[in-house]
Amino acid sequence: MIKAINHIGIAVKDLDASIELFKKIFNFESIHKEVVADQKVAVGSFKVGDVLIELTSPTADDSPIAKFIEKRGEGIHHIAFETDNVSNELSRLSEEGIQLIDKAPRPGAHDMLISFLHPKSTNGVLMELCQHQE
Repeated sequence: MIKAINHIGIAVKDLDASIELFKKIFNFESIHKEVVADQKVAVGSFKVGDVLIELTSPTADDSPIAKFIEKRGEGIHHIAFETDNVSNELSRLSEEGIQLIDKAPRPGAHDMLISFLHPKSTNGVLMELCQHQE
């Protein structure tokens, strides 16, 4: 079952410069930084209320984020919804005719399992499902 918005992903070219910009806007004190090697991205995330803002920059020219920025520019990339079981949600959504990018969960930032729904079947919005690993 989908429980809440977990984070909003924003594609950025320069992670450090973007962190400084967003720090001026939101005045946050701490930021979590990590590299997700499988996805070829570096992530900087901070909380606004109960929602994470996840700044995501490419670490390689062939990463999905690099391709997104090349095609659309920097900006909102996806909205992530937390669920208690990504696999079950993928099965349910597939049966409902929703096009999946990922057929099975994969590792993501913050020690979560993640999967994406194709924006062609979600009114143009790239949606991520995420689940805290046990």
